Amino acid sequence: MTTNRQRNPVGGHVPVAGGLAATGISYAAEIAAETVQVFVANPRGWATPPGSPRQDEEFRAACAEKNIPPYIHAPYLINFGSDNETTADKSVHSMRHSLRRGREIGALGVVVHTGSATGGRERGVALAQARELMLPLLDELTHDDDPWLLLEPTAGQGASLCSQVQDLGPYFDVLDRHPRLGVCLDTCHVFAAGHDLAAPGGVKRTLDELVEVTGPGRLRLIHANDSKDVAGAHKDRHENIGSGHIGVEPFGELLAHPVTEGVPLVIETPGGKEGHAADVARLKGLR
Repeated sequence: MTTNRQRNPVGGHVPVAGGLAATGISYAAEIAAETVQVFVANPRGWATPPGSPRQDEEFRAACAEKNIPPYIHAPYLINFGSDNETTADKSVHSMRHSLRRGREIGALGVVVHTGSATGGRERGVALAQARELMLPLLDELTHDDDPWLLLEPTAGQGASLCSQVQDLGPYFDVLDRHPRLGVCLDTCHVFAAGHDLAAPGGVKRTLDELVEVTGPGRLRLIHANDSKDVAGAHKDRHENIGSGHIGVEPFGELLAHPVTEGVPLVIETPGGKEGHAADVARLKGLR
């Protein structure tokens, strides 16, 4: 029998300054998280810190003991479509680091933003470069305990390579629909990109299209965030569950859809520890 928790573990992005296990696991306990997402490097920098083997082991052990699936969010600077050669090179280095650290801490997936075609370059040119840079990284994921690489579509700002669900099709195609390639769907991003999750049937339409475009089994993680802005605003501003323009009901529909079975939900909402605990509890209630 599948328990609610098995169907959709609910948790949050947790701080790890002071140590993955020391800080991250205690924060997870305080917000009653059943799944966690962490940074393993400064999200706004290019540094690739080695991590602490002792903290890694403690984190892995605690996640295993408490049955908490862990995920990593790669740094925000990564952009495989960039026209800047330095940025492109550093993106590969940074992504390889996050994937390697993912294996070391037992992460099931590493989330990366899908990037944009900068410098006025054509989308096709940027996607071709993404193929050239990303396929070798995917091909390095040969161990059973390697994480999945999870593409997170953006809110559609600028020359975004992937914001609406249909944009995942060409992205998956250039990466040969690699067996270790998955999707992290951010509800705020997809709403901002123009999928009105709050409209009648909006969640079902969006999730049905996701399966149609990527194939089954590719949705591996959900960032559950309400939106401060209206659908189609192309603004990435997260709000607490039920306090934004998406509202509570669509999250209930999301949790009931067949494609989300077994997929963890991670919140990245404002409000600090109290806000996070409240959002985790709200989603568990809907579940």
